[in-house]
Amino acid sequence: MERPTQHQAPARQHLLAELERIDLLVRLQVAGARRVVARDAQFRGLYLGEAEVDALLQRPCGAPAWPTAQPQAAAALQPLRERNRALADAGLAAGADLRLPRLQRAFGLDDFECDVLLLCLAPEIDLRYERLYAWLQDDVTRKRPGVALVLDLLAADLQVRLDLRARFEAGAALRRLRLVELADDAGHAPSTLSAKALKLDERMAAFLLGSDEPDERLRVACRVLRDGLPLDELQLHAQELQALRAVAARVRDAARPGLPLLLHLRGPRGAGKLDAAASLARELGRPLLQVDLAQLAGDAPQDFAGGWRLALREAGLQDALPCCTGFDGLTEVQRDALLQALSDFAAHCGGSPACCLLSQQAWEPAGAWRGVPHAQVALSLPDAAQRGQLWRSALPAMDEDIDREALASSFRLGRAQIRDAAATLLRWQEHRGAGWQRARLHEACRVHAHHRLSSVARKVEPRYGWHDIVLPEDRMAVLREICNHVTYRGRVWGEWGFDRKLAMGKGLAVLFAGPSGTGKTMAAEVLAAELGLDLYKIDLASVISKYIGETEKNLGRVFDEAESSGAILFFDEADALFGRRSEVRDSHDRYANVEVGYLLQRLESFEGMTILATNFRKNMDEAFVRRLQFSLDFPFPDAADRRRIWASVWPDALPRDAQVDAAELARRFEMTGGNIRNVALAAAFMAADDGQRVRLEHVLRATRREYQKMGKLVDDGFFTPPPAHSGAGTGAALHAPRPFD
Repeated sequence: MERPTQHQAPARQHLLAELERIDLLVRLQVAGARRVVARDAQFRGLYLGEAEVDALLQRPCGAPAWPTAQPQAAAALQPLRERNRALADAGLAAGADLRLPRLQRAFGLDDFECDVLLLCLAPEIDLRYERLYAWLQDDVTRKRPGVALVLDLLAADLQVRLDLRARFEAGAALRRLRLVELADDAGHAPSTLSAKALKLDERMAAFLLGSDEPDERLRVACRVLRDGLPLDELQLHAQELQALRAVAARVRDAARPGLPLLLHLRGPRGAGKLDAAASLARELGRPLLQVDLAQLAGDAPQDFAGGWRLALREAGLQDALPCCTGFDGLTEVQRDALLQALSDFAAHCGGSPACCLLSQQAWEPAGAWRGVPHAQVALSLPDAAQRGQLWRSALPAMDEDIDREALASSFRLGRAQIRDAAATLLRWQEHRGAGWQRARLHEACRVHAHHRLSSVARKVEPRYGWHDIVLPEDRMAVLREICNHVTYRGRVWGEWGFDRKLAMGKGLAVLFAGPSGTGKTMAAEVLAAELGLDLYKIDLASVISKYIGETEKNLGRVFDEAESSGAILFFDEADALFGRRSEVRDSHDRYANVEVGYLLQRLESFEGMTILATNFRKNMDEAFVRRLQFSLDFPFPDAADRRRIWASVWPDALPRDAQVDAAELARRFEMTGGNIRNVALAAAFMAADDGQRVRLEHVLRATRREYQKMGKLVDDGFFTPPPAHSGAGTGAALHAPRPFD
């Protein structure tokens, strides 16, 4: 059997001493009962004799069943009470965790209520008390102490009994806090309050016996956090740190007993609200009890108030600061229930308990709760400099060749996300034996970005790098400038102070315009691969809605998720959303213009990266184009660019005939890179079907199919290769008449 630790020993010694006092009280009650019990006591609880009936009739109303027990108890118990007080004082002075005094302080219980808990605890330790309680209650089936028995044991005077009876009513602490449960014994019909059986709540029994495990009913919704960081290590902005210190001082000096103090920490996901609450609890010398309100209100919303009261009780047992997540998702009815329970808890338990509310949305107490003391602290996401410091703290051994500045600028992760990403990377390094690979570090960041864009967007896995894309040199230079804007935005906006000069437009919005197949999507993949960011292509069918206001709501969700995760948003065919605003002729035009105006505002406030791609630049709204940092035209490739595309489109493992000449194909066929890739793929399948290498014949046949798909008319002999015996080279086949457009 596990022996109690040195820390637990004084607590158990004190509890057993108190139970010894209860045991003496029961012994005295049994002794008193024996003096007046009927002579056929062997049938006690099963048979009611005439002598016992006469004794019942002679006893005054409300008198104790065994009146001789109380005077003896008072004299015999006094030395034990004094001894136990001395034990408690000594234990508390030595820093021992005495559970009964701790419970008494937490819930404002008096000595009578503590004795009730001890009477109910006795059968949890020794089953013989069940038989003793049954004997004293004259019923072998009543193994739990009833209200009447408790009053007999603890009160002699009728007036005192009547006063103490109120301690078992629904609004009293014992039942309001669910410390004990009242029930009818098995097999008995519903009875009066005095005949109700008392059972100690299982969590109360476990707590008194030394357990700190949260209530079983709260395992999913609650957890205790004891490892909060010091406030100075949170990497908060100066004004946020000052506000949290002021809140901590206000909790310590709370001067309005009976009222709860609401500490509202507000900010976007990733701002570190839970970390700040844990540090605040540490500052107060208490653990933090995180309560997931969404879990409490999940499966059975009607039980939300009861679950929340259990959570408050657990916070009292743990001397913890309750901290509520999921507050934004509550209904008004649930918010009222939350505040009502918190107010009741404060009013009946004394003191000024504080409760943290974490939310993304602004909230102020209203209506009946306007007078509740309320402190609000707005937290923001860490800036690039703070993220860099967080990375240094999380990965102090990171190689110097890893650009922390670029890492902090590319991934706008919160404080907890950075620690989680660092832990993931260290675990990968331990199991895979690899060093600080840049790609793996970026992968760990993406894992913990926690975006939920998949419902309205499709994730695009980047397959291309700088060597795959073919564009004029000036366009390639612009793409590299775009990368630099993301990599160094922390330095420019933060260290160099542009964020104080420009309130809006800290994000990066880019327009890619050009004919289909000229490389717009490929360029987006190249940027995502270079920056190590996720690329999400927005599904316009999931975003655009015919219902008024729904399109704005869907887009708002897209931008919110992308901003918190650092993902790149790619709007293909962007003119469908960002098209020109029209003259208002009807209500449809008016609402369409409202949508465009909303998108313009979101682009200005969005701090991530957005790529808008369109085949028709002239269809884009000019207000958008003026506000874009970059507008890049993708031209139709000339012969030199087409040659580079033809040369790079073939995989190294592909068997290809020497007659397939990239220069001649580029000179003769005017196609975009997308068309060329289609031709190459189709030619490869033709060669696979023939069981041969890719020959010029396959390429010409595939090109003919592509021209037909493009809507160009050609004559029958245009794509016929020369006979093998004619001696004609590649040029003979490709100097046939040009096709019709």
